[in-house]
Amino acid sequence: MSTISARTLIITGAGRGIGAATAKLAAAQGFQVAVNYLRDVQAAEQVVRSIRAAGGTALPFQADVCSEPEVVAMFEAVDAALGRPTALVNNAATLEPQMRLDAMDAARLHRLFATNVLGTMLCSREAVRRMSSRFGGSGGAIVNVSSAAARSGSPGEYIDYAATKGAVETLTVGLAKEVATEGIRVNGVRPGFIYTDLHAKGGEPDRVDRVKHSTSMKRGGRPEEVAAAILWLLSNEASYVTGTFIEVSGGL
Repeated sequence: MSTISARTLIITGAGRGIGAATAKLAAAQGFQVAVNYLRDVQAAEQVVRSIRAAGGTALPFQADVCSEPEVVAMFEAVDAALGRPTALVNNAATLEPQMRLDAMDAARLHRLFATNVLGTMLCSREAVRRMSSRFGGSGGAIVNVSSAAARSGSPGEYIDYAATKGAVETLTVGLAKEVATEGIRVNGVRPGFIYTDLHAKGGEPDRVDRVKHSTSMKRGGRPEEVAAAILWLLSNEASYVTGTFIEVSGGL
């Protein structure tokens, strides 16, 4: 088991999929986990119950990550309940039904960028204010969940989603350099085709089975496989790693 440098971890969008898998693995490795969710309180509470049943510590925290007041309130609530977070996983993201750019309207674009980009930036800001030695913090680590779509562009399906993940990757590199001497590491994971509920939101629940043959390994990935990469980046084993990405895409 890796030695964990941070003890309180916030995971956005942790009620299901990659976020839930990361929460469970983090708790097993000794983190107190703040399980953020947007609307599905039952899913978040199920993750918390699972962690507690295994002997871990977790609490649910509702917040819309694209709302500045809600993000600030969530971090303050975590401070009070679990102590200042020294680890953050920006996992919350959304997408919409598959279509070409020429069929998209501005409202859709605003929704995606608000959650996927603005939300990541707001949560990262609050984390830096707590972790950075500049503000009296003891350091920490941030991991941003990107997507292989940031490389492929996802033409004909999710070009807007891909663009938001490209922005997240630029943020990851820039922020890593900005806070590198303040005790904070910032990295990302780049999942490929992972079996999660997000595909259903895009209108094709079985998308992974359709596209998995384009990977070198000819299979889709599991959320737990992405979670393992995230936890390594949060661990002391990655103490000299910042501003980079781990591909979890089966050789896509």
